[in-house]
Amino acid sequence: MTTIGSFVKTDDGYAGIIQTLTLDVRAKLVPCDGTSEMSPDFRLYAGTMEIGAGWKKTSESQKEFVSLKLDDPSLPHPIYASLFPSDEPESFLLLWSRPKST
Repeated sequence: MTTIGSFVKTDDGYAGIIQTLTLDVRAKLVPCDGTSEMSPDFRLYAGTMEIGAGWKKTSESQKEFVSLKLDDPSLPHPIYASLFPSDEPESFLLLWSRPKST
């Protein structure tokens, strides 16, 4: 897994930076009211532009994290990443990994 961002917990979600070869943005992850079981738990914004969505998940080791799907016109396809707590209090890392081919 590769770290592509760092975030901190805020009163209304998370705020941080996402950096890849094509993205270098300040971002915020804001809770949203899901209207269905499939609705995301969060919306991801760069400024006022929505660039993704996130869903609360629990790992096999019972650690909570946020599974994210990021998309942007500059990307050839969406990026899937996970926001995990770091070793620092109230600090989180955005980790990306390429899906395994079948």
